[in-house]
Amino acid sequence: MSASDTQETYRVVVNHEEQYSIWFADRELPAGWRPAGAEGTRQECLDHIERVWTDLTPLSVRRERASAR
Repeated sequence: MSASDTQETYRVVVNHEEQYSIWFADRELPAGWRPAGAEGTRQECLDHIERVWTDLTPLSVRRERASAR
């Protein structure tokens, strides 16, 4: 881990498929991503994602499975 990883502030972001990632807090979000409510160091954000993203299946696949029942 570089020194910049501990000095930069990141935010947790999520897309329309409920897939999570991190992004620099001081930069505009890329198209298709929205803030997911957590900010901090890179590691803090990754730890948050590990806690909340328990089902890695994309939302569209989960919906398709649910409608097939």
